[in-house]
Amino acid sequence: MTFVHLAASAGYTTPQLYRILTKSGYFFGLSGAVGATVTYAAVIRPALRAQGTEAGDTEVLRRRTAGYLAWAGLVLLVAGYFQLAARLARAGKGMPFGEALAPGRIWDFLRAPAAKGAWVAQGTIYLVQNVVLVLASAALVALFAPRVRRHLNTVALTALPLALAVTLVAAIPATAPKDGDHVLDPLLDQVHIVSGTVWIGGLALLAVLATARGRMSENAGVLWADLWRRFSLVALICVGAVLTSGLWMSWRHVGSIGQLWTTGYGFALLVKIGLVLGMVVAGGFNQFWLMPRIARARRDDSTASLLHLTLWHFPQVVWGEVALGVAVLAVVPFLSGSARSQAGSAPAVSSGSIFAAGAALVVILAASLYITARVSDALARRPVPVPAAAAAAL
Repeated sequence: MTFVHLAASAGYTTPQLYRILTKSGYFFGLSGAVGATVTYAAVIRPALRAQGTEAGDTEVLRRRTAGYLAWAGLVLLVAGYFQLAARLARAGKGMPFGEALAPGRIWDFLRAPAAKGAWVAQGTIYLVQNVVLVLASAALVALFAPRVRRHLNTVALTALPLALAVTLVAAIPATAPKDGDHVLDPLLDQVHIVSGTVWIGGLALLAVLATARGRMSENAGVLWADLWRRFSLVALICVGAVLTSGLWMSWRHVGSIGQLWTTGYGFALLVKIGLVLGMVVAGGFNQFWLMPRIARARRDDSTASLLHLTLWHFPQVVWGEVALGVAVLAVVPFLSGSARSQAGSAPAVSSGSIFAAGAALVVILAASLYITARVSDALARRPVPVPAAAAAAL
């Protein structure tokens, strides 16, 4: 059965093309801005400030990072405008997307009065969100100017909270939440968005930076080993946050395992889960196979091996993760509605037992991530076995 037939049989409406493109584009832009600024602050900046980093390698990475951030700001600005127009096209009785692109119509939409019972107009929330988006984009786009690039630290660290605020402001409810579940829903949704964009956006930034290997020195392997090590920790945190928030949202929107393949929403979610698991598997390969080998090469002062592992092998796997991450963002627009409503089942209602089960799953997940890090460290410390022939020669 095709996805179209499945969607129709379950009361699922496939999003219009403009909705697919604008929502995916918005998350691409958000991943670029949020992921790149967080990765710069938590990974690249401290690695470049470490002792022993060659000035030439530092300059190459700073220049490439500044260029990437500038383009990320431009993409976010354009994607944000189209996303705002898409919101207008779906608001009220709706209108053709082409008409919603008119600045005058958008301005009227942003100034619309608050609905009855709302503490603030929804248009006002969108107005604040897009003002912040313009400020974040402007800060990043300014990095196209060579003079501004000299102040990369200041610009990136200024744009970071602004980029985060772009998504956080949009989650502010216009009306008071009805119960605790309606408080957790937007909170965990933002955890999912922020951790996902940091994960995907950070991978993309480092993969692009690794293409500058031809301009780096023979000792760049040490710097890149530090970069991958730092980002591995960031990625582990993001994986934990994505899986935790994803479990909550899956429970809220899917009433049974069968709804994953009998509803349009469930099928889209199943595809997304498969793609995310692919990213987790690729990350596990890096953590259990490549990171220990990099650590051993660094310990043995094997410059050639370290350079090959950090700037050839590792980026190849990361590009695979980036491709899967892009596919995840392309699936997001299809997650509209709820599998529960499409299947005609009752909405999710939380209880003490649900929260207890969720807490237990979070503890198990945190423990597994901790064990992952410890096992990776143990593998890195394990000596490389010497072949019998080589031992006899010694």
